[in-house]
Amino acid sequence: MRIAVVGAGVGGLAAAVRLAGLGHRVTVFEQAPTVGGKLGRFARDGFLFDTGPSLVTLPHVFADLLPELELRRLDPIVRHRFPDGSVLDSGDGFAERIGDAFGRSAAEDWQRLWRRAARVWESSWRHVLSVPLESPLSIARQGWRLPDLLAVAPGGTLRGLGRRMLRDPRLRMLLDRYATYAGADPRRAPAALVAIAYAELHYGGWYVPGGLGRIADALLARAEAAGVTVHTGVSVTGIRPLVADGVRIPTDAVVANADATHVYRDLLPTPSRLARLNDRSLAGFVLLMGVRGTTPGLAHHNVFFPHDYDAEFDAVFGTPTRRPRPAADPTVFVTAPDDDAVRPAGHEGWFVLVNAAPQSTVDWTVPGTAERYADRVLDVLAARGVDVRERVAFREVRTPADLARATNAPGGTIYGTAGSLLRPPNRGPAPGVFLVGGSVHPGGGLPMVLLSARHVAELIGPA
Repeated sequence: MRIAVVGAGVGGLAAAVRLAGLGHRVTVFEQAPTVGGKLGRFARDGFLFDTGPSLVTLPHVFADLLPELELRRLDPIVRHRFPDGSVLDSGDGFAERIGDAFGRSAAEDWQRLWRRAARVWESSWRHVLSVPLESPLSIARQGWRLPDLLAVAPGGTLRGLGRRMLRDPRLRMLLDRYATYAGADPRRAPAALVAIAYAELHYGGWYVPGGLGRIADALLARAEAAGVTVHTGVSVTGIRPLVADGVRIPTDAVVANADATHVYRDLLPTPSRLARLNDRSLAGFVLLMGVRGTTPGLAHHNVFFPHDYDAEFDAVFGTPTRRPRPAADPTVFVTAPDDDAVRPAGHEGWFVLVNAAPQSTVDWTVPGTAERYADRVLDVLAARGVDVRERVAFREVRTPADLARATNAPGGTIYGTAGSLLRPPNRGPAPGVFLVGGSVHPGGGLPMVLLSARHVAELIGPA
């Protein structure tokens, strides 16, 4: 079969590799000048930044497709800093670390939650994540057992689960954070997202020396070795039929590695009800900073929590009486790899991320808005004990509007459909159309994107 892949992100390249291995003739079309999609990179003054994902989880999923990929285990996975000044590192023996930091009762609560999370993960993996989604009904037909349903707790929220099972407010805050991994508000996100915490802590967090952008390099090399043709700088304006740079391209099937909303709304002949899927999903406000010197106590990944987490969610998602807006006192995520390959000697390269409302609800292009908020984020870090304002050699600001322009992600949303276990299916709404990537089944994050590519290859089958 002649198969066109639209988008050379991780999902598109992985699908191309698998489909070429099944004997198909595969051509990839990418609008950007380089491959990788949201797994972007930025270089300046001897620094190399990953501008997308910064953590690898579920390493066995990567080993299936890229056995040569070098991974380095991180410990801690994340250093959490709470408003009261306490610090908790996640990683191996997490319950023991909780006991040392917060006391025995907090550790016992976490162990009880952990047993619940393990059941949710096992059920989700068996019934949802590891199987293709042809339509929303296909998951419903999987034959869930009663213990599976009790563990997943349909109708319950992640916030509610934490309130029931964790007495320490800091652990509740930590659990809430995992909803943001799916672009969701923990007060509305399904309780089943506790599986994200389990996957990260059980399988560990990993880093690719030289930066996670090397995953895209490895996939491109695999694709080209398999005979895949990759065209960059090509604009696709329709997929049934496929139209690339104004030219109609004959195909037997199309795999779309673009945001599902963009596919349904812009690339298919008839827009559908999925056109507004992303409205309540998170975007991100990013600073890429070269920092002189070293910062004591900084881990690879760091989370600085606010005093009022709900105020942040109210700002970013909006309330019935107020539109979304930049959060005044946000959670700040800082990634600073200890890797000489990505920073000059005597410096640190900081990737700073703040949860943000998408461009569709906040106009990040208004002159001065981005720079003022960048100043605010650095002021927040300083108030939390990490003041680098006098050590910043340079900073680059990336807003949701920038990501929207670069990747066609509506509003610059990062995670696709917020917080849902059932995302748009891998089989598209038109004959011969299939979808891969973080906005479709089985979800966001690098391992889920790789699984989506496996699912599409299974649905299409051998040539």
